[in-house]
Amino acid sequence: MVYNRPIYRKTGKCNLLDLTMEKKTFSEIIDRKKLKEILKEIKRKKILVVGDLILDKFIWGDVSRISPEAPVPIVEVIKEDLSLGGAGNVSLNIKEFGADVFLISATGKDENGKILKKMLSERGIEYFLLERDTPTITKTRIIARTQQLVRIDREKREKLNFREAGMIKEIIKEKINKVDGVIISDYGKGMITEGIIKELRKLKEKYGKITTIDPKVEHFSYYKKFTCLTPNRFEASEAVHKKAENLTELIDTGIKIKNKLSPDYLIITIGKEGMIVFEKNIYHIPSVAKEVYDVTGAGDTVIGILTLCLSAGADILVSSIISNIAAGIVVGKLGTATVKQDEVKKFFEKNLKYGYIEKIK
Repeated sequence: MVYNRPIYRKTGKCNLLDLTMEKKTFSEIIDRKKLKEILKEIKRKKILVVGDLILDKFIWGDVSRISPEAPVPIVEVIKEDLSLGGAGNVSLNIKEFGADVFLISATGKDENGKILKKMLSERGIEYFLLERDTPTITKTRIIARTQQLVRIDREKREKLNFREAGMIKEIIKEKINKVDGVIISDYGKGMITEGIIKELRKLKEKYGKITTIDPKVEHFSYYKKFTCLTPNRFEASEAVHKKAENLTELIDTGIKIKNKLSPDYLIITIGKEGMIVFEKNIYHIPSVAKEVYDVTGAGDTVIGILTLCLSAGADILVSSIISNIAAGIVVGKLGTATVKQDEVKKFFEKNLKYGYIEKIK
């Protein structure tokens, strides 16, 4: 399907306000009864997550002076936390939102790998983890007074070999008929290969499973004919090899991606400005975040909740609204956070008549 370009007003600087818009409130799209039905149905669903598993470490501290050794702050450590990151955080978002999940990923044969297995088990997440001769991917963030000072990554990017990829494909085929949807959580760490993508596309076509992708730039050419892609602003721009300087250009970028890869839907997340949804029409859904403390894992929340809503029978606009609300709640929390159904219901009740989306003509 080829999309017509949006109609732009002839103004000076281009931004979202330069587009011809038609506003609709949440209440015109979804009511309390419908939301309740979707959330109830979600609790009956199970999602398969395939992707890169990461151990997130957070070192929380305070800064009161600068080091005499170099012009850097001295962080006095107050506490340290461990969280599931990457595909693990996607899985946790699904579990915390009331559904079941099965995670397929990999770890190293090391202590951090053991920690991840324990964390998954404690949170009731079923999994198959391939043990590899590479270190478990670990991201350490040092945070002082809500401000992230530095992130330290420990990883060795190495694609699955033929034997490893074969094992993953067999597990996917074993689980596909036991789930209601599939998420490909691609962090570009080696777990997601062209062969794995092809296998998942073949299974999507065979069984009709909703399959969504949180994409990585270098793999964009693999992602043809899936249910939905959810790149952020940077990833979308990189996919067409042209930086989108403003939101009207970003919409053109989305149209190019949609025409090239032919997903059923495309969602470009744009941080504090919300998201742009491409289906047969194009919509802007402004962010509902009241305060932004930490955007870590917000994309994981979007893809997780969106896929749950689609699997529960919601259309793309309703699914996008609910996942946008969930992400808006998550960024108001520190660290790799999740959201529960009650939080979404509470927010929805308060904003039913005030929250809105914009149809771009």
